Amino acid sequence: MALKARALYNFDSENPGEISVKENETVTIYSQQDIEGWFEGVNSKGERGLIPASYVEIIKNDTLSAFTVNDNSGTSANAVQARYVNIPTEGIDGSHNNAHNAPGPLNSYQTTQGSDEDWDDDWDESSTVADEPGFVGGGPNYSVGNNPSLSISRGGVQQARSSATVGRNLNRFSTFVKSGGEAFVLGEAAGFVKDGDKLCVVMGQYGPEWQENPYPFTCTIDDPTKQTKFKGMKSYISYRLTPTHTQAQVNRRYKHFDWLYTRLVEKFPVISVPHIPEKQAAGRFEEDFITKRRKGLIWWMNHMLSHPILAKCDVFQHFLTCNSTDEKAWKQGKRKAEKDELVGANFFLTISTPEQPLNLMEVENKIDGFKVFTKRMDDSVITVNTTLNEFARKQMTGFKKEYQKVGQSFKILSQAFEMDQQQYSAGLNQAISFTGDVYDTIGEYFVEQPKQDLDPFMDLLALYQGHLTNYPDIIHVQKGALTKVRESEKHVEEGKMDGTQADGINERCNIISFATLAEIQHFHQLRVRDFKAQMQHCLQQQIRFFQKITGKLEEALQKYDSA
Repeated sequence: MALKARALYNFDSENPGEISVKENETVTIYSQQDIEGWFEGVNSKGERGLIPASYVEIIKNDTLSAFTVNDNSGTSANAVQARYVNIPTEGIDGSHNNAHNAPGPLNSYQTTQGSDEDWDDDWDESSTVADEPGFVGGGPNYSVGNNPSLSISRGGVQQARSSATVGRNLNRFSTFVKSGGEAFVLGEAAGFVKDGDKLCVVMGQYGPEWQENPYPFTCTIDDPTKQTKFKGMKSYISYRLTPTHTQAQVNRRYKHFDWLYTRLVEKFPVISVPHIPEKQAAGRFEEDFITKRRKGLIWWMNHMLSHPILAKCDVFQHFLTCNSTDEKAWKQGKRKAEKDELVGANFFLTISTPEQPLNLMEVENKIDGFKVFTKRMDDSVITVNTTLNEFARKQMTGFKKEYQKVGQSFKILSQAFEMDQQQYSAGLNQAISFTGDVYDTIGEYFVEQPKQDLDPFMDLLALYQGHLTNYPDIIHVQKGALTKVRESEKHVEEGKMDGTQADGINERCNIISFATLAEIQHFHQLRVRDFKAQMQHCLQQQIRFFQKITGKLEEALQKYDSA
C-alpha cells in the first residue's frame, strides 16, 4: 500500500538507484518495511528509487509521526542475516568496491577464477579466508532497524559503542561503510595496537606526509621460468625475487602477487595499493607476454617499495622473505595475514598523527581540489596512452613500410643503372643500392624503437591509471567522515548530543584526514619522480634513435664520395 511521507532533510543521490529529495518535500513510499535503512518510493519529480528511511517520516491520518522500529522487537542475528540473504555482496546498484570496479583502466586488475593461478596446489590445501572490511564473522555487520546503537557483530553479540544520535550511513554498501571508516568515526573500533603497528603521519614541508621508512631497500624480479607440477599436468611461471635487505632469493608465482594484492587492499582503505598486471587465460606462456608481465611487476614492486607504509607491512615482508620451499612457514604467515585484526575500522586505530588538529574546512578544500586533479589527470592519461599507442602502431607498420618502399625504389633505380656497362658508373650504382639497404634498415629500426621509449611510458601510464581508480574510494572515506562531523555539530546545536561525543567524532575524522592528505602527498611526490624520470628516459631514447638513423644516413652519404 502506498503511503505519503515528508522529507525531513535534503538528500542528494550519489549512487544509481537512489533519488534526491528536498526538505519538506512530499514523497510516496510503497511500504513501511524498510530495506536495510532504505525506502523505495517516488519523489515529487516522479523519479522512482531508494530514499534513506531516517530522512523521511510517514504521514498518517494527516498527522506527522516518525516511523521507527522497536528496539526490543526480539530481532535476532539470524533473523537479520536471513532478512538480507538476497542482497548481493556487490550492493544494490551492482557496483563492486575498490580497484575491481575501476572503469576501463589501461592495465586493470580483475579477479577471475579457474586459471592456473588458483590456490589449488600443495602450498595450502585448506582455505582460510579473512573477514572482508565492514564484515565480521563472515556476515554483514547490519544495524537493527533504524537504531544505530544496536548491531550484530561476531557471535551475535550486541554492541552499543556508537552514538545514539549520529547514526550509521544509510547506504550499507558504500565504501565509507565497507572500509570501516564509519565504524571508526562513530567510536566502534576496539583493538590492541602494538608500538610496532603504529603508522605515523608527520607534518612535512608541504603538509601531512607518511613518516619515512628508516630502512629502505630494493628488490629485483628476474628469471621468469616455466615450471610444472602434478607430473607435468599443470604449468606456471615462477619469478625470482631478491630483496636487498635479506639478499635471499625467493620464487613467487603470479597467484602469490594476486593474494598479496588482495590482502593489502583489505588492510589499507586509505592507501592507494598499486595494481598488479592483469590476468590472462590464453597465451600466458608466450615470451612477449611473460616479458610484459615481468615489466609490469617491476613497476608494481617499485611503487610498493617507495611507499613508507606498504614497504614495511608484515604481509609484504612475509611475501618477500618466506623461503619458497618452507610450506609450513608460508601457511603460517598466510593465515596470520588473513586473520589480521587491524583491518577495517581497527586499521584507523594504528594511525598516529601530530597533536595539532587540522582545519577540516581546509582539508575539504584540498580534497575537492585533488578530486578535480585526478579526474583531469585520468583524462589526460587516457589521451596520451591512446596517442602513443597509435604512434607506436604507425612506427611498427606504416613507417617501416614507407621507409622500405623508398629503399626498394632506390634498389630498382640502381638495377636500372647497372644496365649501363660503363665502368665509371659502377661506384654510383653501388652507392644507390647501399642507400636502398640503409632505408630498409631504418624501417626495421622503427619496428624495434617503441620497446625502448614508448612502451615503458605506456607501462607507467597503466600503473598510474590504476592509482587513479583507487582514489575515488579513498576520497569517499574521508568525505564520509566529514559528513559525520557535520551531523554531530548539528545534533549538538539541537541538544541531541553532548559536546564530548561530538569532539570524539571530530578527533577521529581528524585522523582519517591526516592519513588521506599524507597519501595524497605521497602520490604527488611519486608522480613527479616517475614522470620526470620517464620523460627523460623517453627523450634520451629518442635522441639515440635518431642519432642511429643519422649514422646510417651518413654512412650512405660517404659512399658517394668515392662513386
